[in-house]
Amino acid sequence: MKVLLAALAAGVAVLIGLPMSLADRVIFQPTPGVDITPAQLGIAGEEVFLHTEDGVRVHAFWLPTPGATRAILFLHGNAGNASHRLPNAAQLAALDAHVLLTDYRGYGRSEGRPSERGVYADARAALAHVTGERGVPEERVVVFGRSLGGGVAVDLARGRALAGLILESTFTSITDVARASFGPLAGILGRRFDSASKVGELRCPLLFFHGDRDTIVPYDLGQRLFEQAPEPKAFETLRGAGHNDTVEVGGRPYFERIRRFLDDVTPA
Repeated sequence: MKVLLAALAAGVAVLIGLPMSLADRVIFQPTPGVDITPAQLGIAGEEVFLHTEDGVRVHAFWLPTPGATRAILFLHGNAGNASHRLPNAAQLAALDAHVLLTDYRGYGRSEGRPSERGVYADARAALAHVTGERGVPEERVVVFGRSLGGGVAVDLARGRALAGLILESTFTSITDVARASFGPLAGILGRRFDSASKVGELRCPLLFFHGDRDTIVPYDLGQRLFEQAPEPKAFETLRGAGHNDTVEVGGRPYFERIRRFLDDVTPA
């Protein structure tokens, strides 16, 4: 998300009056290929390819956990690729859950070019893989969305009977994030990834995390989204954490809180 703001600052004059597809180039900052593999980390995992409803082939990692009866669908932020999140995904898999860590179109080894509508379709294909090919019932799946992935997760989860939804370092809308740094110029992005207008449609338990020193997605945006969300819900402030160090700052208590949430919404 930091990359998004830097790109917006550099390209704002260019974007005015040009097609919104150019705004996609500002929002999405993909890295092609795979930089880390499960084998390099010494963990069990396989690369899989998903097929979306609009015919795009999307790359993902499946990290199985022996004996697990629940799964986490991990939706990452706007920059890099899924392989960069493998160490974090492995930590989540250690919480007695299978994990599907998916790239968006145009990221990693995925085909296509990212767009808001496209990444929503990618997330639906990922959930279908977990419930279909992997046989995990939707009510045993927790979706975890970080930063931009939180906006994708909210869209995916609305109206679904998921076990739960974890939203970390996320926002009310992309426009609100940009407005915090660039004021009225943020309006050129339109009302994209508008989680605030969708969060009321959620039908599953919610767990929010946000660092109180987040200078990329302001802490108050996470709080505002939480306030608009339906119950049951909980908000955890990560004291001293910024946008990209929540896992490191949160440490063991952070993962223990996630485990408690998993155990509450997907009991054995």
